Amino acid sequence: MSAAPLVGYSSSGSEDEAEAEAGAGAGAQARLGAGGGPRGQSPLPSQRLPVPDSVLHMFPGTEEGPEDDSAKHGGRVRTFPHERGNWATHVYVPYEAREDFLDLLDALLLHAQTYVPRLVRMEAFHLSLSQSVVLRHHWILPFVQALKDRMVSCQRFCFTANRVKIYTNQEKTRTFVGLEVTSGHTQFLDLVSEVDRVMEEFELTTFYQDPSFHISLAWCVGDVHVQLEGQCLRELQGIVDEFEDSEMLLRVRAEQVRCKSGNKFFSMPLK
Repeated sequence: MSAAPLVGYSSSGSEDEAEAEAGAGAGAQARLGAGGGPRGQSPLPSQRLPVPDSVLHMFPGTEEGPEDDSAKHGGRVRTFPHERGNWATHVYVPYEAREDFLDLLDALLLHAQTYVPRLVRMEAFHLSLSQSVVLRHHWILPFVQALKDRMVSCQRFCFTANRVKIYTNQEKTRTFVGLEVTSGHTQFLDLVSEVDRVMEEFELTTFYQDPSFHISLAWCVGDVHVQLEGQCLRELQGIVDEFEDSEMLLRVRAEQVRCKSGNKFFSMPLK
């Protein structure tokens, strides 16, 4: 059994995608004898002196953007290079975790770590409606407005996410433990259809053909699906099935769609 492809994640946190608009740096130029030589002599030609390295290195990243350093992001690697003016953008349904959900997550993570010790808990929870795409800064507001126009007629709905599943991102650089949606799939497809229309309007990548909607719970660097599937997966599912009130706990109401672009958030309530 192969790991399902991860739905709609980039390989780096969106806060790292914020536009690096602030930047400066200037070369230095010295002109010698421009009209200042002795009478009767031709003025000395203008000369461009080399800029000292100490000056060149005062303003790193002003042309190529900040240098990627995976060590600053838990070892994660970007799916696309950071460029100044490009904002990583992602559309999703947020999930607000309650205390009892976090108790279940702690039990699942503790057990999964006996198979893969480097697994860590997700900091926030959601269900993706898009892949991560790149927007230029001046596209953000028109893109969000187009989303709002599409979402205005979409209804709130309830869904259940109670099937443990292992995912990898497309590049196989990260592995995730998630809870897959087992009811409400059709309503999620309806939302994706509206998001895809906006993506097409802006000539961006649409969502996957056969998506597995899910809430990611934990992740680690590398492809470790072999270690987590099979026996581990069955044991994790058993923890979910036996957890007190898990049936009610994992039945959730989708009330809004959210768009994150760089470090900006935009919410679109459902009807």
